Amino acid sequence: MLDGRPLVDVHQHAARLPTLKPAWRQWASDFGDASVLDRVYDAGGTVDPARFDAYLAEEGVDVALVLAEYSPKATGIQPIEDLLPLAEHNPARVKVIANINPHLHYPIEEELQRQLELGAVACKLHPVHAGVAANDRALYPAYELCQSAGVPLVVHCGTSTFPGSSNRLADPVLLDDVLRDFRRLNVALAHGGRGWWYDAAAFMALSNERVWIELSGLPPSRLREYYSRHNWNRLTRRMIFGTDWPGVPGIARNARAVAALCPDEETACLVLAGNATRVYNLKPVS
Repeated sequence: MLDGRPLVDVHQHAARLPTLKPAWRQWASDFGDASVLDRVYDAGGTVDPARFDAYLAEEGVDVALVLAEYSPKATGIQPIEDLLPLAEHNPARVKVIANINPHLHYPIEEELQRQLELGAVACKLHPVHAGVAANDRALYPAYELCQSAGVPLVVHCGTSTFPGSSNRLADPVLLDDVLRDFRRLNVALAHGGRGWWYDAAAFMALSNERVWIELSGLPPSRLREYYSRHNWNRLTRRMIFGTDWPGVPGIARNARAVAALCPDEETACLVLAGNATRVYNLKPVS
């Protein structure tokens, strides 16, 4: 709980440092708090489960979703197996999100099924780092599995400065085909259209009850500017809190700033936990 409200952070990267490229470490240093990394990482560059759990508790995080990523051209490999000890230490607080890359995984639905069986609560697609358009038909078997299993699809929807990124693939309009063809699939737009697509992301979230704006990587102080062309009171109810940790000054700090932007207490509770609980099929925080 944070200030009496449940808090779910749906976007964290608790990766092992030896698996990542130098650009990832520089990103974490530039946008995050280096002292936090010293607190939760051990000498070998692995997140210590007990220390990570304690840090989340101090920040008021009831549930944290940590992401695997298979993007060797951009950030490196964050295999799901490296995240399992974090979830096993406190399965009520830490859960994992699968990641698929059609350039690495075939058959893609079998790899996704494997990761779901390891406990993943969602599937992440990273078009910008993986070099694949969200409407590529090679991904459709994975989308069908997500839909049939009732798990949401998280899609990176925003620019990336990592070497090897293909930013043109972050356009949320590419998901129009997917939403048409998979009519029961919930889609979270990670980074909310960061860069060139705020309006497109907002329009999609306001016009489709299965599309959500996921706030990771967006400074709260600029959210109203980013979405100034849209009805703020309506749009906030379509938002899901996430930080992009460790590339964030502080989880609690961001959560409080986001809550302060909400038009009322009901909306603040939806953004900080309620929407995530519904979309990611989480147990409600009591």
